[in-house]
Amino acid sequence: MKGVRSVTRLAGKVALITGAGTGIGREASLLFAEHGARIIVADINREAAYETADLVRQAGGEAVAVVGDVAIEADVKRMVGEGVQTFQALHILYNNAGVLWKDRDRSVLDTDETSWERVMAINLKAVFWVTKYGIPHLQKAGGGSIVLVGSVSALAGFTRAQDAYTAAKGALISLNKSLAIQFAKDNIRSNIIHPGIVDTPLQAPYLTSALRQEFEAGIPLGRIAHAREIAYVALFLASDESSYVTGAEVVVDGGFMAQ
Repeated sequence: MKGVRSVTRLAGKVALITGAGTGIGREASLLFAEHGARIIVADINREAAYETADLVRQAGGEAVAVVGDVAIEADVKRMVGEGVQTFQALHILYNNAGVLWKDRDRSVLDTDETSWERVMAINLKAVFWVTKYGIPHLQKAGGGSIVLVGSVSALAGFTRAQDAYTAAKGALISLNKSLAIQFAKDNIRSNIIHPGIVDTPLQAPYLTSALRQEFEAGIPLGRIAHAREIAYVALFLASDESSYVTGAEVVVDGGFMAQ
């Protein structure tokens, strides 16, 4: 009915969203809650996590904040446990947390071991732990959806290199396929989103006026994505509307990779 917002797309679902304190993760938390999901807001930043959870509740949704480092196995095990203890179920794993440090993560010639290890830990190892401790709860629920976040950087080379980031995101493509095939028998789907550049706090320090214009000139739609535009794709993949979609890669880049 016109003017009435549907809240049935994720009704009865519990979603764990990592990196939910800001940016796409916060937008996804609010959007998923609008559509009926209860949200486990996971972030390393306590203040940001609690702020997102408060925003969800102020909008009429249900949320709990869990705080920890997704790159540390014990933290992930605890965060998943706290979320499940609160809502007694888990159906969606949205692996949104990630870092893109253009000042430290550069070419293979310029990136030091400390930066490499941390980028790989947050962008790749974290997904390993979230799925390790989240999937058993999806199995118990009779199925669910796993959403990974890759990048167009995993699909094409760039002269402005971030090679640790690129390597981690490329590895997620293979992990996504493995998860999709392993757990299809449990009615668990796994898919990966490849965003182009998105206007988020993570990107803000690098988006000078000149650089923004350069990026926009290379995007057929002529602009950088808004965080909610990525969150809407995650909403589709998290919902039963995508019940026959698994092992897929969804490119959300304003047409950049089509050139």
